[in-house]
Amino acid sequence: MRLLKPEELNENVFNAIGREWMLITAGRPEHFNTMTASWGGLGFLWNKPVAFVFIRPERYTYDFMEAEDSVTLTFLGQTHRDIYSLCGKLSGRDTDKVAATGLRPITTPQGAVSFEQARLTLGCRKLYSDDLRQERFIDPDCFGKWYHDRPGGGLHRMYILEITEVLLKD
Repeated sequence: MRLLKPEELNENVFNAIGREWMLITAGRPEHFNTMTASWGGLGFLWNKPVAFVFIRPERYTYDFMEAEDSVTLTFLGQTHRDIYSLCGKLSGRDTDKVAATGLRPITTPQGAVSFEQARLTLGCRKLYSDDLRQERFIDPDCFGKWYHDRPGGGLHRMYILEITEVLLKD
């Protein structure tokens, strides 16, 4: 993998996040969890390249996000839809996702967890988090569609992450 500066990344984030999806991985190499996500974005905030992601508190990855400062966003490519699908359906509480999917964990230069199959990894450091709140929804249809009467689903916590390393497969 080749190390890039964040500003050298030339990626259609709408396709990468919304159509391809990504794995959010938090924890340490000896104990981590990963989950599939299709919500989030990339941008520039506080004079830093940033990513923002959303995780519900009932997700197993949430506990890892809260405990650690480092997280990776991993893009595997369309050829790994099966891995995305399993990591989105299975909980790391009762399933070893690495064994179930064939993912091969690697440690990034900054010590976070990514996967050998990655075409792109964004190594990140948490800067800010906040919980979404019903009273803050300006468009009530968003709340109604994604949160109202959804069994077992709390509102997401948003994390703003500084992108500290970009690894691109050659």
